[in-house]
Amino acid sequence: MKLIADSGSTKTDWCLTDGSNVVWQHQTQGINPVHQKEETVKSILVKELYGNLSPHEQDVTEVYFYGAGCDEGHADDIRKILTGIFPHIAECEVNGDMLAAARALCGNKEGVACILGTGANSCLFNGNTIVANVPPLGYILGDEGSGAVLGKRFLNGIFKGSLPSELRDLFLQDSGLSYLEIIRKVYQEPMANRFLASLSLFIGKHLGDYPALESLLVDHFRDFIQKNVARYERQELPIHAVGSIAWHYRKQLEQAARTEGYTLGTVLKSPMEGLLAFHGHACS
Repeated sequence: MKLIADSGSTKTDWCLTDGSNVVWQHQTQGINPVHQKEETVKSILVKELYGNLSPHEQDVTEVYFYGAGCDEGHADDIRKILTGIFPHIAECEVNGDMLAAARALCGNKEGVACILGTGANSCLFNGNTIVANVPPLGYILGDEGSGAVLGKRFLNGIFKGSLPSELRDLFLQDSGLSYLEIIRKVYQEPMANRFLASLSLFIGKHLGDYPALESLLVDHFRDFIQKNVARYERQELPIHAVGSIAWHYRKQLEQAARTEGYTLGTVLKSPMEGLLAFHGHACS
C-alpha cells in the first residue's frame, strides 16, 4: 500500500492506494517545513494523520510526500519524521511540489510542467527528473501567470484606466472596498498574495460581460509563457498545467499558448489525480 501526500501551506491531501484503488482519503492542515518547526510538523502527522489512519496503519509500505518548501534542505527533516511514525515502511520519498506537478502532468514522458495557482512555477521535465527550472521569484518580482499577479494586473487596470471605469465601479461596489482599503490590504496586511489571488473570483464572474477581462487573461498567460516557458527553448513540447488558475481559465491559457506557438496539453485542478496514476503505474 502506498500513502501519497500533496501538501501546501494551507492543507495536505492524503490518499492510500493499493495501486489500483484508493483505499483511504484524508485531509490534514498544511505542512511547510520552511515556516513550521519540526515539533509542529510531527504533531500534525501524529495527531491528524496517523491518528485517523486506523485500521490501515500497518498496511502502509511506501510513503510519497510532495510539498511546498520540501527542497533538498528540508526534505530530510520530513523524511525523518515520517520514518519515525512508520518505522516498518520500505520506501519513503519526499519531494517538492514542482516534481509533484511534473509527475502528475507528464507521467514518464518529457514535457513542460507548470503550476498556476496563487503562485506560479514551471519546469522542463525529461520523464524522470527536472532538468531546468526558471526561478518564479514570487509575486513581487515574478510569478507571472499566478492568481496573485492576475489580481495585481486587474487592480492596476481599474485604477490606472486600462480597464473600463464601469468595471472599477462595479468591483468597488461588489467588494465593499475603497481605494485606500485596497492599498492597506496590499501593503500593510499579511498574506497580500492571497488577497490579490482572491480577485480572480470577481474576474471569473464577469468574464463573459467584459472583453477587456478576456484580453487581460490572455495577455497574463502570454507573459507567463514568454518569461518562463520560452526559456526552455522546447517549443515542440506541450505545455501542461496544474492549479486553480489554469483550471478555471483553461480557454484563455490555451489561446495564449496557441498565440505563442505552443500546444496546451493536460490541465489538472490538483496534482493528486495524476500522482495516483503515476504511482499506480509504477507498481503494476
